[in-house]
Amino acid sequence: MQLKTQLVPKPLHQLYQVIYTTAEAAAHLALEDFGAMHYSNKRLNDTTYLATLSVSFEELARLWQTQPPIFIHHICPPQIRIVLEQRDSDLDSLRAAVKNMLPPDQQPFSIQTRILDPQTKRPYQQFDLNQALSSELIAEGYTLNVQQPWWIFSLAVVRDAAYLGRSTAAQNLSDWAGGQRRFKRDDDQISRSEFKLLEAIEVFKLALPENAKALDLGAAPGGWTRLLRQWGYEVWAVDTAELAPALLTDPYIHHYREIAQHFVSHRLNFDFIANDMRLDIAESARLVNALAFRLKPSGLVIMTMKLPPRGVRQAIEEGLTTLRRNYEVLGVRQLFHNRHEVTVALRKLTVAREDMN
Repeated sequence: MQLKTQLVPKPLHQLYQVIYTTAEAAAHLALEDFGAMHYSNKRLNDTTYLATLSVSFEELARLWQTQPPIFIHHICPPQIRIVLEQRDSDLDSLRAAVKNMLPPDQQPFSIQTRILDPQTKRPYQQFDLNQALSSELIAEGYTLNVQQPWWIFSLAVVRDAAYLGRSTAAQNLSDWAGGQRRFKRDDDQISRSEFKLLEAIEVFKLALPENAKALDLGAAPGGWTRLLRQWGYEVWAVDTAELAPALLTDPYIHHYREIAQHFVSHRLNFDFIANDMRLDIAESARLVNALAFRLKPSGLVIMTMKLPPRGVRQAIEEGLTTLRRNYEVLGVRQLFHNRHEVTVALRKLTVAREDMN
């Protein structure tokens, strides 16, 4: 059946579809995030899907702003569908479409275009699409602000169709197109895992303590330790493996070459605990739970949970149950920079128990 161009946007409270993004290996887990709200799915590429729901986009976005999904990185509304002819005339259709969905106020906007099938030959690229849409909005008196937009126009281009929607950054779960948070590589960067810590701080909106003492579990080769020192922390880095040579001469980095389970016996107190160890979820949660007694009041923890091949949800929930004895769970998400893991943010409760059970 041939697609028809639809240029009148569906209001978000009447739109029962969503475009969502997840990690390629977590597609089945992303469907579980929807639960009974999910009706059907259409795959747009390896990480992006068009889903039909039993609730409106507005209802879904409202729910997930307070109870975010774990495995879905980003959502956006497909309010308008444009049939593409793979000609320059497609830009005219998109300009007409965006003029039909002007924001109700003068808050700044951004255009987020994703070409989901880059192998398809077209006479225009992502820059051309962004330019076409933004120029129409600027001509109408709106302000472009890529760094801090209020309104986001999401454009997903795939095969013979383009899907366009307007929503707020908060509704989309991420300020970044497809939830793909990119960081500039630092010349002194030690490992890719540094991006995980940077993204976690941003996603969970954590206010880190200043002039603090930090414990880094599973520290080698030292990516998270390097960032913590960069932020002015004194760091106790625990790992049986070596740290990067650049860290070894820093007097504010203390390398304990022992397993983390033995480090618990040291009578040291911290403001922040980082845990990126390759342990199963239950053991890692028990360890962090035991260390709560070494964490100062309202101290923060960022930890990763390495996902098992089966029983993922159950393993995560059992780990969180253990952690809730001593911590408030601030968030659980599979971040863009995670692989086969999720990241958890915790804050210590007033009363903590010193045990490993």
